[in-house]
Amino acid sequence: MVLLRVMTVRRGVVAMTDSSAATAGEGRESGDTGAATDAEPMLAVYRHDTHKLWGRSHAAGRDRVAGVRVNETVPLGADRDAALLSRPHGEPEQTLDAHASPGRVSLLTGDVVMSGSVGSDGRDAAVRELVRIEDPVVMHEAWLSSGVAALFSESVFYPYTSLKYHTLLAAALLDNYRAGFGFEELFLAVEEPDGPVTPHRTVLSTPAARLCVTGEPDGRPAARLGDGPARCFADVWARLPVHPFDVDGGRRWRVLDAQLRRIRSWSAALQFVEEYCRRFDPGSGASGDGVGGGR
Repeated sequence: MVLLRVMTVRRGVVAMTDSSAATAGEGRESGDTGAATDAEPMLAVYRHDTHKLWGRSHAAGRDRVAGVRVNETVPLGADRDAALLSRPHGEPEQTLDAHASPGRVSLLTGDVVMSGSVGSDGRDAAVRELVRIEDPVVMHEAWLSSGVAALFSESVFYPYTSLKYHTLLAAALLDNYRAGFGFEELFLAVEEPDGPVTPHRTVLSTPAARLCVTGEPDGRPAARLGDGPARCFADVWARLPVHPFDVDGGRRWRVLDAQLRRIRSWSAALQFVEEYCRRFDPGSGASGDGVGGGR
């Protein structure tokens, strides 16, 4: 039954992700103006969209949460480029009728994954715990396993996107840009799921699959992202010479592979993998911070 719902939901999502309709312009949806931040950049990038964890716009966001400076500008255009990986450029259009809340809508089930207020079910405490981390590497690992960040979309206009994976993509781009790589030099690479994560560059980590965005694939199965940031996840996924799970080893992996060849939004695709693996792979556990959406 769930698999049938996947196919039904996806018909609408393909239209959403392939649409030429514009998304939230950078002035409305992003704090990325190109200016440098006075904070540690690899901490600031994980905190730049903290306002969205409270269901607020960037302009209405707090400057500090739990005593920590948040909502600062991400340098080198990394936030803007990460947004373009998942949302079209320009002015936003509502892509799902009757949905105007920050809660993410699941591609897997079609349900809103967050019920109740933003401050309910321990989410307030989980957000505070997440943003107050001071070690950039520990911060990256916390975002990889965060359940509360996965409850929110990047934009109320594009509810199938994921704030969690937008943030991880922005961090990966920023880390690569700071190392001197241009976007056109970056790859999506397959990592060993039982090995260590690559600080800031691992963008997905589940027991079944681990992926990173890097300018240094170092012999790992990899495919180039392209000449510039765009909603092209399906294309890049299809070009990978080896996929992180055994497509020939079970029907559930063939279904997942088929869906990923259709989803163009990067944050929506990565969130779909996490949610799908948690539902259908017995070895996958729930997200690490234990904060759920009431479903």
